[in-house]
Amino acid sequence: MLDRDGYRPNVGIVIINARNEVFWGKRIREHSWQFPQGGIKQGETPEQAMFRELHEEVGLRPEQVQVVTRTRDWLRYDVPKHWIKREWRSTYRGQKQIWFLLRLLSKDTAINLRASGHPEFDAWRWTNFWVPLDSVIEFKRGVYKLALNELADILFQGDIRERPKSYALSSESISPEVGNA
Repeated sequence: MLDRDGYRPNVGIVIINARNEVFWGKRIREHSWQFPQGGIKQGETPEQAMFRELHEEVGLRPEQVQVVTRTRDWLRYDVPKHWIKREWRSTYRGQKQIWFLLRLLSKDTAINLRASGHPEFDAWRWTNFWVPLDSVIEFKRGVYKLALNELADILFQGDIRERPKSYALSSESISPEVGNA
């Protein structure tokens, strides 16, 4: 399901623990780390998709987390052409995402990367909220920067003294799409 501009609706999930560290998942059989994310199916709301993806990728159920906040608008990124299947290149541009910030209410042992038949991650760890941007795949860095800055405003109530310079927003940042989720 693509929107008229060629973007697939998607959710991104940032899970924090009691120390405001974030869940960081290692992609299965790869050396790349990321936050859980996944597509929104036809008829799903972003929140429904988030809870489905949360269970599929991390094994957590709605009662094991608290929704702290979400991004106001869609954040988009383009996928490089060489990553797109040849038959999709004329229509698919990338992802548009609503990002959710969740607080883990359960113990770490509730996290189960094998909850679904198709695991996304083969390892995970807690890391600093401001994940090093250079560890994020290049074409997603702008969205990670925007999402974490917006979510941090709520989580840290505007106190972002700990924010690294690499997360400073500039006029070159990707602009959110105007519109409702």
